[in-house]
Amino acid sequence: MADYDPQPGRSSAPEPDLSAAQREADDVDLYAGLRGVAGLVAGGRGVTDLLRDVAEFAARAIPGVDGAGVTLIDVCGGVKAWAVTVAFVEDIDRLQYAEIKEGPCVTCMDTRRSTVSGSLGSDSRWPHFGGRVARMGVHSALALPMMVGDQLVGAINTYAKSRDAFGDHAVELGSQFAGPAAVSVLNAQLLDHAQARTRQLQSALGTRATIDQAIGIIRARSGVGAQVAFDRLVRMSQTENMKLHVVAERLVEEAVRRAKARQRE
Repeated sequence: MADYDPQPGRSSAPEPDLSAAQREADDVDLYAGLRGVAGLVAGGRGVTDLLRDVAEFAARAIPGVDGAGVTLIDVCGGVKAWAVTVAFVEDIDRLQYAEIKEGPCVTCMDTRRSTVSGSLGSDSRWPHFGGRVARMGVHSALALPMMVGDQLVGAINTYAKSRDAFGDHAVELGSQFAGPAAVSVLNAQLLDHAQARTRQLQSALGTRATIDQAIGIIRARSGVGAQVAFDRLVRMSQTENMKLHVVAERLVEEAVRRAKARQRE
């Protein structure tokens, strides 16, 4: 039996007597979802696009899903970003994250356990959230924590319009999907951060080279040492209320224009 937090006081609907063919089809869908998340990398894609792909794979891997979303948390545990497969999930997740701040995903990330509800309108855990979602025609929810070791990366939220849509079988398949999905999302984040850091360093190196060129120009014109030339550049920056690298770029560009003008003469 799958380990999860069910809806208090509600007996889950009996598990359907799945045929061997149906179980095989579910396994194929799970494998396809796992293969999909395994191939995800950040590259030049935005984080929302990446999360939307994971949500699409989750909706395929977990039986009974009418809509899914994936939530990413920041280092402080707050919601950093989320993406969904259909519009009604966007409405639900905005409700639980931005307005009411309660719901299956919030609970799931707090407890770090899978959370199931078979009748959201009568679920005592979320008295403000459940009724509003039930009035949207959505009655079942399955939220799965995305964990890498002890680190919580985020959560997968799945919803169904029918009641008691997610039993042991769905939770088991969802849990098998959530672990690899968490690894893929975390790795993509790390790659994206590394690429951003590389771009920052390259920019810093370019800025430093320009400042060094500007210092050289000042030295050539006035015959002062490197420190004195740098101090003059700093004073220019302060006087003109401009960043140091902007003043340096302007000085270098001016020197280049003068050199070209002398060549034409």
